[in-house]
Parts: sequence; C-alpha cells; structure tokens
Amino acid sequence: MKKLIVISFILLAVLACKKKPFSPEGPTDVRIRNLSDQTFQEVIVTSSEKTEDVDTLGNISSGSVSDYFRFTKAYPKVEISAKINVGGSLLTFTTGKVDYTYQQYIGQDRITYEVYISSMPDKTLSISNVIPEEPLVIK
Repeated sequence: MKKLIVISFILLAVLACKKKPFSPEGPTDVRIRNLSDQTFQEVIVTSSEKTEDVDTLGNISSGSVSDYFRFTKAYPKVEISAKINVGGSLLTFTTGKVDYTYQQYIGQDRITYEVYISSMPDKTLSISNVIPEEPLVIK
C-alpha cells in the first residue's frame, strides 16, 4: 500500500510538471492611428528593448492610419515619438520611455496603436487603445 501511494505521488508530480506551450514572441506587424487633429511627422516607434525594433513610420495625417511595419517583438506599451507643427515650429512629442521588464509580448499578430496628444504644454502623446487586427500568417 505504501509503495502504491509513493508511486502515485511520483506519477502525479511528473504529470504536473508539463510545460504549457507559448506562442512565439513575434514578429508583430504594427501600425499607428492618429486620433489627434494634428499631423504627426517623422513618427518613430520603439517596440522593444532590441535595437532592431526601432523604425521610422513617416508622416501620419490627422485621423489617418500608417502602413504596417514589421517588428521582431512588440508589447502593449511602446515608445512613440512624433514631430508636430506648433506655431510654425516642429516640436517633438513622445509617449516617454517604456520599461519592458514585466510586459507580456503581443506575439504573431497585426495590431494598431491608437495615439493622441494628451498634453500640448508637456509635449506628451498617449496610447488610448491597442487593437488586435488579425493573426499574422507567416509562410
């Protein structure tokens, strides 16, 4: 009886140690939707701590959406900076630096970050929503 309990305990411990399968980190196709009434110029997105995950998306008109750009990894919070014409001069607005330490990556997906100007005096952008568009099919 004792052997049966020990064997069943060992069997239960072995079966409980199975690892769950996780989706790959990426790549992730990212685009930006400009929710403000200003044109974003020279938009730069930093989607992770990797240097290859920095890309310039170009200009995004008010209410428009950029093209998709592929990043090796992306998170729900990213650093986005853009130049905005204020009073005839281009000022750099940003969401600020992001700590990616405890964030869960998005995975193989196509997503849209909806961005708006949260504070003109502080030159701050904010992400109001991250919209998952569709799973990314990699061939």
